[in-house]
Amino acid sequence: MIGAEVTGWRAVGAWWHDRLDYRWLVRTLDARGALPVMKGIAALVGAVLAVILTMDLKSTSGPAGAWSLVTTFNIVFSVAWACYWWYAPWPSEKTSLILMASADVLTTAQCLVDSDRLFGALGLMRLVIPGGYLAIFHGPRILTVHSAWSVLSVLTLTWLTVHDAESDGLASVSIVLTMVSVTALVLPALQLCYWILRMDALTDPLTGLLNRRGLDYYVSSWFQPGIHDSIALMTIDLDRFKQVNDTFGHRVGDEVLVRTAACLLAARPPASIVTRSGGEEFVVLAPLDAGAAMSEAERLCQAVAAAIGPVTASIGVAVTADDTRPDPEQLLRRSDSAMYRAKQLGGNTVVFAA
Repeated sequence: MIGAEVTGWRAVGAWWHDRLDYRWLVRTLDARGALPVMKGIAALVGAVLAVILTMDLKSTSGPAGAWSLVTTFNIVFSVAWACYWWYAPWPSEKTSLILMASADVLTTAQCLVDSDRLFGALGLMRLVIPGGYLAIFHGPRILTVHSAWSVLSVLTLTWLTVHDAESDGLASVSIVLTMVSVTALVLPALQLCYWILRMDALTDPLTGLLNRRGLDYYVSSWFQPGIHDSIALMTIDLDRFKQVNDTFGHRVGDEVLVRTAACLLAARPPASIVTRSGGEEFVVLAPLDAGAAMSEAERLCQAVAAAIGPVTASIGVAVTADDTRPDPEQLLRRSDSAMYRAKQLGGNTVVFAA
């Protein structure tokens, strides 16, 4: 559930269904100056792999005869990989997936043509590299596809090793267990932990709602073309909240915020997102047209007055226009201005940003 804190197995379900916003993550890393570091690491990985594969080509355990062309192609790919990550801009989501899928296929092909089956099986550990990247920049479903490919590659190479009279069967089983534990267990577990920490950074610790950063994260995906026909944004500010803090203290004020969050979650429109954007201000994002948005905002206003009174709510409503490109920042400013007009009217009312 978006906008509410989830724990236990519900958290695992939320992790599985959550689609990581690749563009938001890239923008965040870029804003922190981390993208050049990540690009340098990716380029260094390609250069190191080119060196490893060159030694593999010269090794007696490497491919023989015409199969050496596979290794030569992998070396060229690794050099091109290093140059791409060093000189080109950060890849789009589609290009990123193509790069990782190519790395998976070529790594498996390289390991299958090695003349020493155990040496080839050991080389499959290189599949952890794209797996680690996918765990950071793509969601759990993409990582699951990679894990399935890795396990299939391991099982194929193990079958070839078992049928090789010169190979050690116990070593083959050991390699299978090692690879399965890393690709099918460790990487998804790390991705789950990473998702929990990311969601914790996007969540308000007092109310359990998404915070302003969490709102920015989900807004970026909502405003992509073709996702929603119409989007309504409601800015909700509590009336007389400062009087509560001044009279009863911040502990009671915190209780009011928690109760307001619970009220908004219970009364929110279907498929909507509820966030605490800061202080006593909340934001509700919903796929509604103007008429439905005003009706839902009136209902939220009445719900807050009934549950939290004497504290009430001033609500400003803004809806995306049909003839303009949706702009979340502009929509937020319009909704915020409408909310201030509602407060000037005495509060406990709804104003639409025309």
